[in-house]
Amino acid sequence: MSNIIEVKKVVIKFLRENIKSYDVTVIKIEKVKEIWNAVAEVYEDDSFLKSMDLPSKKVRLFYAVKLDENLEITSFERHGSLEGIDSTDEYIN
Repeated sequence: MSNIIEVKKVVIKFLRENIKSYDVTVIKIEKVKEIWNAVAEVYEDDSFLKSMDLPSKKVRLFYAVKLDENLEITSFERHGSLEGIDSTDEYIN
């Protein structure tokens, strides 16, 4: 049986390793049946500015992450705002 602290650690580790951002904060975790749903706030370099070779600026993004009962990441999705990912119907099913 997994607990919320383990879920948080797995989500942070996954995002740090896969999106190469070390500024990751989990802002929401909930369990629905055997599925864990988490939302993380992440600061990443602005890819547009980077592509134009302009000075770097951090942008705030959000990731909705879904884990199974074994804490395996089953999906993740990037969002520009919290709008829409706070609705459980949109990222649980």
